Amino acid sequence: MKTRNGKRNGKIQQTLSAMLVGAAVTLSGCASTTVQEQQPEAKQIDPYENINRKIFTFNDKVDNYVAEPISDAYKFITPQFVQTGIFNFFNNLKNINVVLNDVLQAKFQQGAADTGRFAINSTVGLAGLFDVAKNVGLEQNDEDFEQTLAVWGVPQGYYLVIPFLGPSTARGIPGTVFDTAANPVTYVGLPVQLVAMLNARASAEGALKFIDEAALDPYVFTRESFLQWREHLATDGKAASSGDLNGMDDDLLEDDGDASNETGEAGQKPESSADNQAFSQVSASFDSTAQSFDGTAKLFEEAGDKIDNLKIRK
Repeated sequence: MKTRNGKRNGKIQQTLSAMLVGAAVTLSGCASTTVQEQQPEAKQIDPYENINRKIFTFNDKVDNYVAEPISDAYKFITPQFVQTGIFNFFNNLKNINVVLNDVLQAKFQQGAADTGRFAINSTVGLAGLFDVAKNVGLEQNDEDFEQTLAVWGVPQGYYLVIPFLGPSTARGIPGTVFDTAANPVTYVGLPVQLVAMLNARASAEGALKFIDEAALDPYVFTRESFLQWREHLATDGKAASSGDLNGMDDDLLEDDGDASNETGEAGQKPESSADNQAFSQVSASFDSTAQSFDGTAKLFEEAGDKIDNLKIRK
């Protein structure tokens, strides 16, 4: 189990990295053919689920028949160290946008550090091909205009699935427009943009397969994961855990308690309590950008384990 969980953790971190690059790739597996009835909370955040699911399926087919084959070819012909250099290059350019949003959110100390990170990697790191700044203690921060809008008090709005682009929110749409305008890659040739998207899709490969294989309903899994991740970013990791995942914890605790009473086996409920405690500790650990990567990965990992348990019970 530890080996499988370790692989899942790595796969989820891959998809987070790809999402942070901001490339136009689909971050979901194939849509479930069975549409489950929404909970009241889900209806409030996702009132357009029927349309979103159709776009979700469309994006999945585009990914399967277009993006994935091209991405596989890219990985086959491109050495790993070249892929890493390309990722570092585009990630370094993204720091221009990060610094802008640092200033807009009045995070001046962080903005100074991010400016230094960009300067070091752009010079000593050979235009960002090497992440030299990380070795001197300047970690990569993640700030975008959607987070800025959240700091300014703009509500998140409805959950939306955008053709070709994937998950978003009403607040995320103007955020994406601003971030795209602030990204230098937008103004270079199409070949460079394609390389950026290919690299992001290649980084997300493992996580996309994980969602496909592990989730009972990939659409719901993607929606809850995306919204929870965006909430943690918008609040700098101070947000509470997702209500739906906490609800899943409660259901599993009740089910385990019933199972213990019926079979007479001990240890089920304490084990679930330990999992629930670990889940809460993960949520509380999002006090920095680096910790948010590891913490979110654990959240997804635990959600995958719970879904596996639900499959067994059925």
